[in-house]
Amino acid sequence: MKKSLKVVSFLMIIAVLFASCKSKIASEKKSFSKGADVGWLPQMEATGYKFYDADGSQKDCLQLLKDRGINTIRLRVWVNPNDDKASGHCSPEETVVMAVRAQKMGMRIMIDFHYSDSWADPGKQKKPAAWENHSFPELLNDVYKHTYDVLKLLKNAGVTPEWVQVGNEIPGGMLWPEGSTDNFGQLAQLLDKGYEATKAIDSKIKVIVHLDEGNKNEKFRWFFDKATEHNVKYDVIGLSYYPYWLKSDYKESITDLENNLKDMASRYNKEVMVVEVGGDYTLVENTNEMLEATIKAVKNVPDNKGLGVIYWEPEGEKSWSGYQLNAWLDNGKPSPALDAFKE
Repeated sequence: MKKSLKVVSFLMIIAVLFASCKSKIASEKKSFSKGADVGWLPQMEATGYKFYDADGSQKDCLQLLKDRGINTIRLRVWVNPNDDKASGHCSPEETVVMAVRAQKMGMRIMIDFHYSDSWADPGKQKKPAAWENHSFPELLNDVYKHTYDVLKLLKNAGVTPEWVQVGNEIPGGMLWPEGSTDNFGQLAQLLDKGYEATKAIDSKIKVIVHLDEGNKNEKFRWFFDKATEHNVKYDVIGLSYYPYWLKSDYKESITDLENNLKDMASRYNKEVMVVEVGGDYTLVENTNEMLEATIKAVKNVPDNKGLGVIYWEPEGEKSWSGYQLNAWLDNGKPSPALDAFKE
């Protein structure tokens, strides 16, 4: 009898250890974000675009992405956009619908605030028309209220994003001219308002500050040294990485990207994440290799501070979007380049 009890006890211990191990592995897998920004998806579907699996069967685009290892969806939000197919939509209301849909499929959610009515990027950071004539104190209130209101809509719909970006690719600041880096003190206040509004919704949401050209360490040091000087509050440093726009193969810049990721994590004691990446859709093998190398670079950041990699608009097939760095084939099927996200 004692022997039987010992055997049972031993088996129970093994079972507990096995379950614990499985749980740890699952947690580790979930902890690394493999994402897709799919802001164009609702418009593509509204215009009748169909998505297909490798066997030719029609499927939900999000399911196709999930089948290829994607576990995170990034959604941009504009203040008062028009209805243009490629440069409009992405209103707060549309963003909520997409976020709910993605979350129901088990996706993690990132919200990207542009603080504009359309594209905001290093070359343009235009204020929303409704804010155009506002004083700086009014702009501070605008940023807080817009951020809070959108996140409140999401929360009321059952979605609390895991990450929130305050601004999109802002090496020169946002909400020009008041929030230009020429007025870094004012930019700092605007960023802090986005941070404060986000934390007022849920203190666990991680706030991202995002710059382009993630391989350029000098650019990042300049900006985040200034941010430190002005006590800007944020949790994660977000980077874009597009070798295509550097007009060179990724092999010439991937080491610089990894070194910059590691430097940002150690210099500022922050987590880091490649929140935008993309490769030429015609160079499938090269883009696949670039994605594998980018994922490896982020995972190589010490102390698990490398959070993930997000492909920008992989579903935006060229005939619909005109976008060269999508990851979709002209037959409506995902490019094998996306297999880099599988494990």
